[in-house]
Amino acid sequence: MKSGLKAFFVHFFVAVFFVLVALSYFHPVLQGKVIYQSDIAQYTGMAKEQNDFRKRTGEEPYWTNSAFGGMPTYQLGANYPHNYVKQLDKLIRFLPRPADYLFLYFIGFYILLCCLKVDYRLAIVGAIAFGFSTYLIIILGVGHNAKAHAMGYLPMVLGGIVLVFRKKYFWGFVLTTIAMGLEVMANHYQMTYYFVFLVLTLGIVYLIDAIKKKKLKHFFTSVGILVLAVVLGIAANTTSLLSTKEYADWSTRGKSELTINPDGSPKSDSDGLDKEYITQWSYGVAESLNLFVPRLFGGASQEDLGEDSKSFNYLMDKGLQRTQALDFVSSLPLYWGEQPGTSGPAYVGAIIFFLFILGLFLVEKKAKWWLLGGSVISLLLSWGKNFSLLTDFMIDYFPLYDKFRAVSSAQVILELCFPVLAILALAAVFNKKIELEKKISALKYSFFVITGLSITLFLLKGTFDFESPVDARLRMTGLEELPDMLKLDRKAVYSHDLFRSFIYVLLVAGVLWFYLRKKLKTNIAIVAIGLLILFDLAGVSQRYVNEDNFVSKRRMNQPFAKTKVHTDILEDDGQFRVFNPSEGFNSASTSYFHQSITGYHAAKPAAMQDLFDFYIYKGNRGVLNMLNVRYVIQQDENGKNYPGYNPEANGNAWFIEKLNPVSSANQEILALENLDTKNEAVINTNTFQNIDVFDYQKDSTASITLTDYEPNRLVYKSSNKNNGLAVFSEMYYPDGWYALIDGREVPHFKVNYALRALQIPSGEHTIVFNFNPEVVKLGSKISLASSLILAIVILGGIGFSFWRKRKKGDR
Repeated sequence: MKSGLKAFFVHFFVAVFFVLVALSYFHPVLQGKVIYQSDIAQYTGMAKEQNDFRKRTGEEPYWTNSAFGGMPTYQLGANYPHNYVKQLDKLIRFLPRPADYLFLYFIGFYILLCCLKVDYRLAIVGAIAFGFSTYLIIILGVGHNAKAHAMGYLPMVLGGIVLVFRKKYFWGFVLTTIAMGLEVMANHYQMTYYFVFLVLTLGIVYLIDAIKKKKLKHFFTSVGILVLAVVLGIAANTTSLLSTKEYADWSTRGKSELTINPDGSPKSDSDGLDKEYITQWSYGVAESLNLFVPRLFGGASQEDLGEDSKSFNYLMDKGLQRTQALDFVSSLPLYWGEQPGTSGPAYVGAIIFFLFILGLFLVEKKAKWWLLGGSVISLLLSWGKNFSLLTDFMIDYFPLYDKFRAVSSAQVILELCFPVLAILALAAVFNKKIELEKKISALKYSFFVITGLSITLFLLKGTFDFESPVDARLRMTGLEELPDMLKLDRKAVYSHDLFRSFIYVLLVAGVLWFYLRKKLKTNIAIVAIGLLILFDLAGVSQRYVNEDNFVSKRRMNQPFAKTKVHTDILEDDGQFRVFNPSEGFNSASTSYFHQSITGYHAAKPAAMQDLFDFYIYKGNRGVLNMLNVRYVIQQDENGKNYPGYNPEANGNAWFIEKLNPVSSANQEILALENLDTKNEAVINTNTFQNIDVFDYQKDSTASITLTDYEPNRLVYKSSNKNNGLAVFSEMYYPDGWYALIDGREVPHFKVNYALRALQIPSGEHTIVFNFNPEVVKLGSKISLASSLILAIVILGGIGFSFWRKRKKGDR
């Protein structure tokens, strides 16, 4: 009992320590500031209508018309009934953002190391190493919150798996179930997907070990328990999973209906993303050594060079004022690697890199092999097109691999494996049962490897050109010699960071050497190593995310400034859409103020993407009209924006005279090129076979008007002497939207490749479109059931444990 109470207080104070470290690093949050995250600013624009509706009504809309012409809010932070996992997540992430994610990194990794039976002091060091890994800090800076969220819970899942294989069946089951539920709830399935490769590697290693030791019964018992835990954890997120699957099929992540490209060429038959798009962000093979040397390839696409740089001196010589020169060099493209751009290197720390090598020599347990295997697989997958043999195989044959872009993200598994093996190496060094000579020998070999690597990188410096594709654009600014100065700066940071990394390795190797020679006590050695790791990683992370990234809460809550253009458009109180061509298809600033046909999301509505690719990029006015684009933001001769009024916009709904049948999606989208959208529509009868009326009488008195608008409920009044067909300027979504005429449900269908249409009888009628997704109802029931089962299992297990202890006490 005393030992259990002592362990509780140890873990409690460790958690308090993590809270203090997280708040100290992100100390501006204590002043009420928030970190400016570009992706979250875009999300705020996308979710504005949804959040406003929720705040005004207390209800969840599950649909928004503010982006891409209309889409479900399933990927925009929708709240679902009986989502108790999300409530638990809020309890864990109680700190202000982004300190909450840093705390999550710490506590999750600490739990993993405790499950691996690592001393709590070393577990603290490991948690610091994982939490301050540069990549994990950088994603907080740019707003990849879902990715950070998922990465924070992966160590917990791994910890639960380890516990089960350690025959801690009950608590391993509980931890795996809860952690898996939290992991899936984080809603970044790409991270979870890559994690599966690590789990499979672990499983293979444990299976081989079980065969050797003839413990297959324990192995398969563990696998069975883990499968049940994973299923239960996933089931707690059924609503999110089902809705995501439903939306994914409708989005650019699903199988395209088209078999042609906009230029008429054949389109590759794939139900996933384009291979070039998937591998656009592929880590360079040599660039992977950023794991050891942070700015080996320059660091970030926009890096602050400071006044000691060659570029700064060049600008001063060109006659720029000091403040101008400093401002210019504060965001120069120092990065010269193979990716299109990056916010910083995936630096795990020179010390962690060194200790990982030490672990390969010193750690004998099977953990070494699955950690090494997971790291290698992660690294190879992250190379993408630079290792096309493996990447092409994975895209073509491995399930779901073609659903994810930016294969460089696969290195997140390496980010997890490296610090685990590094801390296991430290645990071996401090383990009195391991022979001293073996430790000294492993330390020597590891230091020789790092020294050899450092010398090799220094000698290879002369073989690199240090050039970037963006250099050519810099010459066009009139500063012809700036790229040459920039190359010298790239060479300088290459050498600086290489020397820096080697010094940190030398220092930590010295600490371990003095400890093994009994010149340092254990606690002093652990504290020294922990501080060196902290200074190393935090020092690099501060380059990319620091107090300069924080702004007032108001600026983040209102990330887009309301200009006169927006004010003028908002004076029009109708329901219509706005298009800003200068934003392209990847900005949510217009969505923040108006209903827009653009937005910002990794999985865009496929139909709207196709309309842009085939017509909108080419300026087809007919397509804009049928999407009810009343205003197009344009520029006058002075470059000043103004709202261009489009008097030809079709409106919210209209009656047509003719429905043109076609037999394929290709024909349907091609028919839009010269279609008179005010009087005609096109339908794919191969999909909607019950439509048999194609000609309608339309007179000048026929009308249909939107009388009441909510994002999930649209009410229209129609008046027509004849039976008619109305087209609505709303995106057709096959699941969840229901049409009612005078309270009676009737079928509606898709026309013009993307819009809704409805046959309306003669006379005056009230038409209502309601969004009431069945997927939410079904998923919520399953989520509730799984949560109840887990609660019963936990309470029953705890009760059984107390009963057994009491029974033993009676004996």
